[in-house]
Amino acid sequence: MSEANPGENMRAEIDEQPRIFAELLEATDIAAVASTIAQRKPRFALLAARGSSDHAALYAKYLIEVLLQLPAGLVSPSTTTLYGAQPDLSDVLLLTVSQSGGSPDLIEVTESARRRGATTVAITNTPDSALNAAAELSVHVRAGQELAVAATKTYSATLLALYLLVDAIRGGTGQAAAGLPDLARRALAESTAAVGEAVQRLRSTERLVTTARGYSLATALEAALKLAETSYLPARAYSGADLLHGPVAAIDPATAVLAVSGGGRGGAAMREVLDVVRERGADVRTLGSGPAAEHHIPVPGCAEELAPVLEILPVQQLALELALARGGDPDRPRGLSKVTRTR
Repeated sequence: MSEANPGENMRAEIDEQPRIFAELLEATDIAAVASTIAQRKPRFALLAARGSSDHAALYAKYLIEVLLQLPAGLVSPSTTTLYGAQPDLSDVLLLTVSQSGGSPDLIEVTESARRRGATTVAITNTPDSALNAAAELSVHVRAGQELAVAATKTYSATLLALYLLVDAIRGGTGQAAAGLPDLARRALAESTAAVGEAVQRLRSTERLVTTARGYSLATALEAALKLAETSYLPARAYSGADLLHGPVAAIDPATAVLAVSGGGRGGAAMREVLDVVRERGADVRTLGSGPAAEHHIPVPGCAEELAPVLEILPVQQLALELALARGGDPDRPRGLSKVTRTR
């Protein structure tokens, strides 16, 4: 299908997301998993993931540390799979995030952690996957089959599932997310013109930096990945704080900067970053509901901890349209397949 109509699958899957959010908000299994976790009172949380799911895991790390006030860290799977590390994981919560549930290293990490005392939870779009079998508990993100190689609806659905899980662990009902389906429709509709303008400015760029603070850092990381894998555009992502600690020296008028600037504390912290990259002459574009540059892609406002669920939608549109403008087919990025099996 996408051979005749490049990007057709990716476009359709981007447009599905408001409906998927609505269905996920109606799910009841997440509360049951959260109840089990809350009863066990974990002392620490670990997150294991690869690729786009790793960015979702970073988002969950912020949720766990801020909303649950619980220490959290990202797992390096190779410490288990290559080096055979066997730390004591008693009273530890391990969330393994994988849309396919088929990556051998993540399965091995989950199996090993379960043997060593962790409460293991699989967050997947594939309920009959080997990862689900390896974990004690599981959350289905309910995105449906994804045909495009680049993850779109599975990524955003994973973000929402992780929010709902963390919110339920702290005793919440997900009420803050109730308006997301309508806000997602607005985000997709209201960003069209600004995305088109961004495509015209970025189609010939050769160097792109994405940056953000707080929860939105996950969006900056995912934006760099999406643009690299669909448009073959060299892109680097930095925390705004890390960017100012050295890499900003490489920013110049030949550099395009996509700054994710949401509301709340993260957005406020981006003001200094925007001032510095402007001073260095970069072609700066902001995305979000917070402080804006001259060239801006709008996103409807919402609670700061939910902003990444909406911010990623115009990023996906940008990746789709830029890939097409540069002569590619984002449904079939060169050298990539839907499931990457690493060990």
